[in-house]
Amino acid sequence: MMMEEEELEFAEDLEAILHLTPEVQLAIEQVFPSQDPLDRADFNAVEYINTLFPTEQSLANIDDVVNKIRLKIRRLDDNIRTVVRGQTNVGQDGRQALAEAQVAIGQLFGKIIDIKDKAEKSEQMVKEITRDIKQLDHAKRHLTTSITTLNHLHMLAGGVDSLEAMTRKRQYGEVANLLQGVVNVLEHFHKYMGIPQIRQLSERVKAAQSELGTQILADFEEAFPAQGSKRAGGPSNVLRDACLVANVLDPRIKQEIIKKFIRQHLSEYMVLFQENQDVAWLDKIDRRYAWIKRQLVDYEEKYGRMFPEEWCMTERIAVEFCHITRTELAKVMRTRAKEIEVKLLLFAIQRTTNFEGLLAKRFSGCTLTDGPGVKKPEPPLESTNPFLEDEVGDDGSEMEEDLDRPKKHKAPDNPFHGIISKCFEPHLYVYIESQDKNLGEMIDRFVSDFRAQGPPRVGTEDGGAVLPSCADLFVYYKKCMVQCSQLSTGEPMIALTTIFQKYLREYAWKILSGNLPKTSSNSGGLTIKSLLQEKEGSEAAKFNVEELCLICSILSTAEYCLATTQQLEEKLKEKVDKTLVERINLTGEMDTFSNVISNSIQLLVQDLDAACDPALTAMSKMPWQSVEHVGDQSPYVTSVIMHIKQNVPIIRENLASTRKYFTQFCIKFTNSFIPKFINHLFRCKPISMVGAEQLLLDTHSLKTVLLDLPSIGSQVVRKAPASYTKIVVKGMTRAEMILKVVMAPHEPTVVFVDNYIKLLADGNPETFQKTLDMKGLKRSEQSSMLELFRQRLPAPPSGADGGPSLSFSTPTPEQENSRIRKLEKLIKKRL
Repeated sequence: MMMEEEELEFAEDLEAILHLTPEVQLAIEQVFPSQDPLDRADFNAVEYINTLFPTEQSLANIDDVVNKIRLKIRRLDDNIRTVVRGQTNVGQDGRQALAEAQVAIGQLFGKIIDIKDKAEKSEQMVKEITRDIKQLDHAKRHLTTSITTLNHLHMLAGGVDSLEAMTRKRQYGEVANLLQGVVNVLEHFHKYMGIPQIRQLSERVKAAQSELGTQILADFEEAFPAQGSKRAGGPSNVLRDACLVANVLDPRIKQEIIKKFIRQHLSEYMVLFQENQDVAWLDKIDRRYAWIKRQLVDYEEKYGRMFPEEWCMTERIAVEFCHITRTELAKVMRTRAKEIEVKLLLFAIQRTTNFEGLLAKRFSGCTLTDGPGVKKPEPPLESTNPFLEDEVGDDGSEMEEDLDRPKKHKAPDNPFHGIISKCFEPHLYVYIESQDKNLGEMIDRFVSDFRAQGPPRVGTEDGGAVLPSCADLFVYYKKCMVQCSQLSTGEPMIALTTIFQKYLREYAWKILSGNLPKTSSNSGGLTIKSLLQEKEGSEAAKFNVEELCLICSILSTAEYCLATTQQLEEKLKEKVDKTLVERINLTGEMDTFSNVISNSIQLLVQDLDAACDPALTAMSKMPWQSVEHVGDQSPYVTSVIMHIKQNVPIIRENLASTRKYFTQFCIKFTNSFIPKFINHLFRCKPISMVGAEQLLLDTHSLKTVLLDLPSIGSQVVRKAPASYTKIVVKGMTRAEMILKVVMAPHEPTVVFVDNYIKLLADGNPETFQKTLDMKGLKRSEQSSMLELFRQRLPAPPSGADGGPSLSFSTPTPEQENSRIRKLEKLIKKRL
């Protein structure tokens, strides 16, 4: 027992000693790959023995297995013994190799120190050799600098002497070149200004520049006296050379020369066009511009070569003239503000803007404070709409333009725009008031013309077309907008926009809404007797054909106004200053025209709806219980179809240019007619089986007509819009389902109620009771069925859209099938 414990402890100690890390174990497996289970790190003796002896029968050869294991152990012992003996002298060899490496490192370190000493000695030797060469280089550089400085000093001293001599002799041609050279040379001596001689030369140069400036100004004063008398000297080569000298002098000298010359050149203008002179008023504004044109031509001939080209003297004279003119015109208009009339103001503005355009063609605008002119943009495409036409061209050509392309603010193409005409802006209220008055008179004229000419005549191109007054109004709007934008893009444009809004609303109220036909209070009505006669043309719609054409024409005009008002808003935003764009808003006016369109469509719907009312009333009063056989469609259906064929083609023809609104008319009429038809259908009580079949035939006829409503009476058959078809099918299918419920037997009641819920999908007890009234059931029978109906409602209605596919359980299916076949034959015959 003690031995076993000792062996167990020995095994545990041995296992702890031989336990290797996973990294070491992986390295051993890579160096000595082996498939022997004994070499695995996770070796399990029990599993290994079970592998050797899987069954009890395999224990028979246990001796052979033991012998093989012992043999393998002896081989391993031999291998271990050999390896251990081979490692006996390894430690001694390693120590000997280490000692030899240390000796070699010491020898290498000694050699490196020796090489370093030799390199330092070589560097010292090179420095001693190149010391003299560096001294020579420094001496050469200093000598070169000294010679250059002496040459500059000689040039400066000689130049200053020559400059003073030439200044006294007024030899400006030589002075211009010499002065620039002297100034350039003097820049090299800025760091030597502490030397008295250099500072003295600098002061002499400044004195010469000051003397030249004073002398040149005196020469110009002598040549061009400021008294406004005839010029004493005039242009000369001396003054031309003096201008070249002024370019080199202080810029204030140049500005003073320009200022004095322009003031002297325009002194005559100040005298001729004084505020108290007759030619100073706006009606003779052309004389101002004619005078400056003559003066500029005279300047080019006499003084064009005297001033340097880069001075832009011609443009400077024109610009100064513009500033003076603007000041003088503002002054005289303030004094005589009561005398300003619209025509006079527009005349003056037109002449002024023409002159500003002439300046833009002649000059670049480089002398203006706001910089040079801007490149002109390409003109936009032309369009039929007045607000999309080229505002510059007058050829009147019309081309369609893509309305969806992005609109951009136009860049100013005239740098001189407003340089004079800005003075007219405070007085533009006269123009705005005039436009207010003109537009008021125009609206009154439109009203009187409409009353005199009457509504559009049937059979003419005017029927259903846009009213001519609409185009006239917007063309005038465009003219006003262009004029005002040329005068100002600020507050006057906002004021003009307010005027536009005012008369857009008045046009909508007085011309459009005010001329819509009024619905009469008396219905005129159709009697049952007249319906039974089935005589076409015996009844007339509430609106005659001329009134229908008028409504369509007003609708088309309102649509044109709506689209053009939106484009007007966009154009106004392009014209006005960017800071004022948010104040341009014509949404209210566009809403007004939208209301006119809605009212027009509603009138057309009400008219046709009212024309069909007597027929529906006659339907509800017919004795459906006493109908004995199913025949052709009933007279009331013929009456409804007649009114539809009378009105719809006229409306469609007159709304050909506004197809979407014709579709809206069809949809609104259908949404109004079908619920009204179903309500009248509920009034038809009681109904016999044959009467229900007749009503079902009539309903199918009306459904066919309504589906064909958009193209009824047209030679070109168009497919109705899907949205419209869906409304008709849904509404009329409900009417058919109601009649099928009426045709079905009410017993057994559970089947009847369930089929009702499936067919109509209507949980309203009132609708269910109306259906029972149509069947002619007594109140006692209805109460039990209503109770059953309420009980069956919680079940979710399914198959609501599959009404025609459902059939009722009847005690006599042969009779029911016979009726259905008979009804199908009548429908096919009718179609």
